[in-house]
Amino acid sequence: MIAATVVFTTGKLNLAYDPSTINIAQVINKIQNLGYQVREEQLNSSELSSPSKGTRSDGAGQESASFWRTNKYALSTVMSGVMILLAVLLGQLKVSFTITHAIYVVGIILGGYLPAKSGWSVLVNARELDMNVLMTLAAIGAAAIGQFAEGAVVVFLFSLGNALQAYTLDKTRNSIRTLMELTPNQALVRRNGREMILPVEQVRIGDIVIVRPGERLPMDGRVVGGASTVNQAPITGESLPVDKQAGDEVFAGTINERGFLEIEVTRLSRDNTLSRIIHLIEEAQAQRAPSQQFVDRFARYYTPLVLLGAVLVATVPSLIFHQPFNKWFYEALAMLLVACPCALVISTPVSIVAAIGSAARNGVLIKGGVCLEEAGALSVIAFDKTGTLTRGKPRVTDVIPLNGTSETEMLAIAAAIESRSEHPLGEAIVNCAKERLLILPDVSNFTAVLGKGARGEVEGRPYYIGNVRFFTEQGISLTPAEVEIGRLQTEGKTVMVLGDGQNILGLIAVADVLRESSRETIQQLKQAGIEKVVMLTGDNELTAQAIARSVGVDEVKADLLPEDKVKAVMELLVEHTKVAMVGDGVNDAPAMAISTVGIAMGTAGTDTALETADIALMADDLSKLPYAINLSRRTLKTIKQNIFFALIVKGLILLLIIPGWLTLWLAVIGDMGSSLLVTLNGMRLLRVKYTQ
Repeated sequence: MIAATVVFTTGKLNLAYDPSTINIAQVINKIQNLGYQVREEQLNSSELSSPSKGTRSDGAGQESASFWRTNKYALSTVMSGVMILLAVLLGQLKVSFTITHAIYVVGIILGGYLPAKSGWSVLVNARELDMNVLMTLAAIGAAAIGQFAEGAVVVFLFSLGNALQAYTLDKTRNSIRTLMELTPNQALVRRNGREMILPVEQVRIGDIVIVRPGERLPMDGRVVGGASTVNQAPITGESLPVDKQAGDEVFAGTINERGFLEIEVTRLSRDNTLSRIIHLIEEAQAQRAPSQQFVDRFARYYTPLVLLGAVLVATVPSLIFHQPFNKWFYEALAMLLVACPCALVISTPVSIVAAIGSAARNGVLIKGGVCLEEAGALSVIAFDKTGTLTRGKPRVTDVIPLNGTSETEMLAIAAAIESRSEHPLGEAIVNCAKERLLILPDVSNFTAVLGKGARGEVEGRPYYIGNVRFFTEQGISLTPAEVEIGRLQTEGKTVMVLGDGQNILGLIAVADVLRESSRETIQQLKQAGIEKVVMLTGDNELTAQAIARSVGVDEVKADLLPEDKVKAVMELLVEHTKVAMVGDGVNDAPAMAISTVGIAMGTAGTDTALETADIALMADDLSKLPYAINLSRRTLKTIKQNIFFALIVKGLILLLIIPGWLTLWLAVIGDMGSSLLVTLNGMRLLRVKYTQ
């Protein structure tokens, strides 16, 4: 048993088979006999884990910069054109019709051999009739009624159209090939105290890879020596280089700009982030979008109906109205060429491939045409707060000394006590003290009070730090600070109080600060046509409302557990139908899964998020979201333009039959020309760039 799927947009053939019963060498030989070159790809571990995967063949042949080597229609087009020019020249010299007709026939054979071969394969395998079959029948029919010149021109135009279309599609496919070329083939490896240059396939997990300034990183890994800035644009789309030092994660295909780096390999070459992205993009391009499924269903009925119409055109005028048979048979042949909905069928996949490729180059991974179209139709977007609209790391926002205590003294004492704590709010206070280069005093007799605060002795004097409830229970009056505490809490900040057991020494406000891009992102989403933006958070209502006012969201749902977020998304779906959920790809996974489109951010190097999200923002950058939504909407618009244009052109060409004006060459120009135009229109999506 063997199953084969041809991914037209990537030029690849995916095979699923049982190696114990199928001889893959015979399968490859069969493919080669059909006129294709075959190059087996090494599957990565994620693919090999699937029992149905056998091999993958590149049906498009060896990748090469040479147009003549990769485009099988190029040579036959030129030869066919030369024969036509020679026949025209001999005709002008009054050479006998027998010779010129023979040369036209040679031109028909040279230009029509490949389409005829493909058409014969279609007939033998009892597949749906395609343009190759229809063109072959039209060329034979033209020769049969003595229209040798027109038959040759039809074949030449068809071959030329195929050559140009293959070229333009190849340019689209290059959006993925350029990603494939980012990773070096070799790496400088230190193994067992020796440095050696090895193919990346031979580099093992745990090896130390050495990367000099200006070189691309060959492997995913963790920096263990050196420091540098790394251009991560190929993976995350970030416009500015990122500082890297010991302990930081780095990705294959990125560029080491300044320093010398020693990297411990954490993934094999076939499993690195770039390889996974390429694999996911290819899978995404193989998916059929809803509009493509509609077009395919339409074409299934459209083509037979036009074929029936061609038969009626050939027979009815001569049988009923006694018109010349040759004239209407000729019109029927031209109608056959119109019958194949090439432009219609290709209108959607080209746009999808171009958009997915463009997004990938800008650090946005879209997991298929379905996700792309759904994103283009969104009306509501729900955001998680922590780590999405905010940075997810609390920071000290206000330091307010009281009762004669200096700000520096108060912050140093608070940080000294909290340095013994593991609470995130305490960590924020310690980080603030470090940023101000404060020297922390020694602490003794430290005690943490769960959910309330901590106490400790500094220079023999007891101090307390914690929330308002902690001090109320200690019987310490908060009256002098009530106004300030109320103001800070209204702003959505968590208030930490420092005291010495008798008096309040000061207040420290801590908050999960907004990302710089959050407010602008929300505004851009609304400009892109998003009707409503909702924030879902587990924080209390006061904090949530304060963040909502700052960022400009339309609705807030606070005090939510993970299951409550799922319920909230379901309610939004009932009301608005198309709803996206934006989160970190892990904590918000249930809500993302139930939404129309799940969007995860900061997913570079995160396998779970890459696999589960419908759209993944590779960098921890929320501003990429409006770009993704605008690209999706523009893709939908382009698809609709292509379908409308293809149908209009087909309709106008068919109308020419009524007065008997339809010719074979006009039919070919109309069909191939419309295919080229919708391809070029779809390719414009490759030029859609992310701008900050």
